[in-house]
Amino acid sequence: MTPAAAGFFYFALVFAAGFALGAVRTLWLAPQVGATPATLIELPVILAVSWAACLFILRRMKVKANASDRILMGAIAFALLIGAETALGLGPMNRTFGEQVKAMTAPAGLIGLVGQILFAAFPVLALSLRR
Repeated sequence: MTPAAAGFFYFALVFAAGFALGAVRTLWLAPQVGATPATLIELPVILAVSWAACLFILRRMKVKANASDRILMGAIAFALLIGAETALGLGPMNRTFGEQVKAMTAPAGLIGLVGQILFAAFPVLALSLRR
């Protein structure tokens, strides 16, 4: 399977899990402990889900064990994830673009961005751990 298709399915699996975890974080956890602590609590869970999804997609879709295919898979998944997050902010959350950027650069948003960068790097990391 192409790395582009693998990137799409990797994004789809993790986005679905992240959407569910984000709802729990936003509606239940953040009001109890605050946005930043809630994000710090959620981060290891979504990273574990991302790692498992990455390994599953790599095996299931037989993504070649080379850096260029793995980078492409991660880059496509990352671009789709950022696009979906922005679309959710502008759509259902009714934010302006400026408000969305502000949310993504607040402490909780930056923690999330670090997680998203790790998510994007997992296909390459899996390649390096394989060796």
